[in-house]
Amino acid sequence: MSTTPTDVAVCYVDEAGREDAQLLAVRLGLPLLDQYDLRDEQFAQLLICEAGSRRLQQTGRKAPGPVLADFVSGAVAHRRKFGGGKGQMIAKAVGIKGGIRPQVMDVTAGLGRDSFVLATLGCEVQMVERSPIIHALLESGLQQAQRDPEVADIAARMQLVNADSIEWLNDSQTVACRPQVIYVDPMFPHTDKSALVKKEMRVFRDIVGDDQDSAALLERALTIAEYRVVVKRPRKAPAIEGQAPSYQLSGKSSRYDIYTLKSLS
Repeated sequence: MSTTPTDVAVCYVDEAGREDAQLLAVRLGLPLLDQYDLRDEQFAQLLICEAGSRRLQQTGRKAPGPVLADFVSGAVAHRRKFGGGKGQMIAKAVGIKGGIRPQVMDVTAGLGRDSFVLATLGCEVQMVERSPIIHALLESGLQQAQRDPEVADIAARMQLVNADSIEWLNDSQTVACRPQVIYVDPMFPHTDKSALVKKEMRVFRDIVGDDQDSAALLERALTIAEYRVVVKRPRKAPAIEGQAPSYQLSGKSSRYDIYTLKSLS
């Protein structure tokens, strides 16, 4: 079950974040707080704005740290510099090889990390995220990346849409354009014990819940994608109900189920 609007409020840290918070509260239909205390559990989550950034944070004395879309620093920056390039499993899964850089539609964008990896490798990526709150984090992360000289060219290959993915795939313009590769990473119970994963999964489950329509999304993706559909799964998880994948690529903790429709060339 998704978090209801009364479970989330918008607030700001500084004067530079005030205008963004005011506009965001109106856009999302959420309460705006002029002052806040993370120990106060009146709201389960706070969408916090400050100069040039947004972050989502749970409240309560033992709540984990903030969740945000960061394409400039931290783990994403390390992976961009040292992640293995075209040798990464995700690159093989979407069909990157030689001079081939397929256009990818990521229909479960989340915090955009996989989309950023694919854009780093030269793919044009359209990110579709249905949660308006997660979309707001992605929007902020992309704006920061566009201002950073090291990653601005990568961010230029990323487009962001706030829409329900099945409805977006039913849109006449999407049908006419036919994305070459559709990438799906639905919510699934994770067994990774790292603090980062536990923190993000707690936030995501509160905001967006589990993906109950994965089978319908896969079915629709298979009718729209031109070359292939790629589904990311925990390594030991079952495939999504429906058509069996053409083949799989497995790593230590995750797996890619690849549904080939025709050969990439």
